[in-house]
Amino acid sequence: MSHNLLKGKKGIIFGALDDKSIAWKVALESVANGADIVLTNAPIALRMGSIHDLAKKCNSKIIAADATSLDDLNNLFSESMDYLGGKIDFILHSIGMSVNVRKKRQYTDLNYDFLMKGLDVSAVSFHKMLQSAFKLEAISDWGSIIALSYIAAQRTFPDYNDMAENKAYLESVARSFGYHYGKSNNVRINTISQSPTMTTAGSGVTGFDAFFEYANKLSPLGNASSEDCAKYCISLFSDYTKLVTMQNLFHDGGFSSTGVSQELIDIFKKK
Repeated sequence: MSHNLLKGKKGIIFGALDDKSIAWKVALESVANGADIVLTNAPIALRMGSIHDLAKKCNSKIIAADATSLDDLNNLFSESMDYLGGKIDFILHSIGMSVNVRKKRQYTDLNYDFLMKGLDVSAVSFHKMLQSAFKLEAISDWGSIIALSYIAAQRTFPDYNDMAENKAYLESVARSFGYHYGKSNNVRINTISQSPTMTTAGSGVTGFDAFFEYANKLSPLGNASSEDCAKYCISLFSDYTKLVTMQNLFHDGGFSSTGVSQELIDIFKKK
């Protein structure tokens, strides 16, 4: 159901790869709520994924951009403003990658070149994106910027590996840049700490299926779906949340505040 919460607004969605992506769902919800958007991803991701199908559904333009490249980002914002006919009202940063996880390197045996590459893609790219937009004055007053995070930034999940540090840095950037952008243009910047979600990237983590089920049993409301995360993003892009900024917002069915659930206790009683 659309409520036209973003009617007349213009946005950029980073990171939609396929229909399992949270960014994919956010793009669809944004358009359904009246927004015009630009889709962007790295050139290699544009070849691997199915973003062109999403562009057709959203009647949107795709602009290739490596989020670690300032030249690409500057071009992205300039082209987007030309295409959309004005400044940008909202942005979703949904980018994450760990080479160490892909290569199955244990946390106690990290390859540091891999670590720096993953940090640049997953987190430093957020600062680069914000800095580029800031210098180009690309974001409208009272704009809203969101990056997707995970509770491993605060708690230890062994198989999440060095992505935990990436998310911790990502959340710090939102707080630090949120102050400066708020003071200059009333732009708000937040991160959403989402439940474990069956995305292409998430399901590639070792033991993900077991942890997904564990989190679902621990959370009073169960795991938050990608569709519900998309709706939450829309609320944060909208004018109804104009004074929410520099926050890490848990969208996880209550997982982050629950010590143990009766359902899990009952499981262990049987053993």
